[in-house]
Amino acid sequence: MDLVAPVVVEPLKRRRCSECHRGPLERMILEFNAPVCLDCADLGHLVFLPRGDTALTRRAREGSALWAVVVRHNRRRTRYERQGLLVEEAALAAAERACLADAEARARRRARDAERRAVLDAEVTTALRAEILRLFPSCPADRAGEIAAHASAKGSGRVGRTATGRSLDRDAVTAAVRAGVRHVDTPYDTLLMQGVPRHQARTRVAPAIEAVLRAWRGDGGDARG
Repeated sequence: MDLVAPVVVEPLKRRRCSECHRGPLERMILEFNAPVCLDCADLGHLVFLPRGDTALTRRAREGSALWAVVVRHNRRRTRYERQGLLVEEAALAAAERACLADAEARARRRARDAERRAVLDAEVTTALRAEILRLFPSCPADRAGEIAAHASAKGSGRVGRTATGRSLDRDAVTAAVRAGVRHVDTPYDTLLMQGVPRHQARTRVAPAIEAVLRAWRGDGGDARG
């Protein structure tokens, strides 16, 4: 059987109950076009739940044996608009407890996910540092750590966040090291600030980068291999 909820109106004008004559009424129902207060309509024991929280509204409505829809007339739009519900107080309290438990569960899940991501990020950074030192054994350990941390920074989109970077692809790791050298060990950033186009600046500092990479490899080999 389909349920037909009572409709409660928030009047725009001052109205009095047609039965008990109390007023002005904050909320009322209309019976035969006459205003009736909630107490006379046997709805006075219900509490108001404003609209906005979908989960809370659904749970409170499902747990309430008697509930009503609260509306107010919008003159500009010439229509009645829903303001919330009237529900049983016990049902609202139970719904609030359930929603709070859900919120706490979501917070715990987010914390666990953050911990897992932090562990994964640390593992990626550690693995990347180790691979940098394997490919470039003469690279200072602190520089290798700095390059690995920079390349794997969360949300950066850098090499360490890509699939090839996470798989420790040789070219990807070398690209991360080359980028680190470019910004720290050459005047590349200064050239950019002087207005030198990026591609020209890269060409000018390329020999210096390759010299550092060869020194870090310690065998005189080509770092791009």
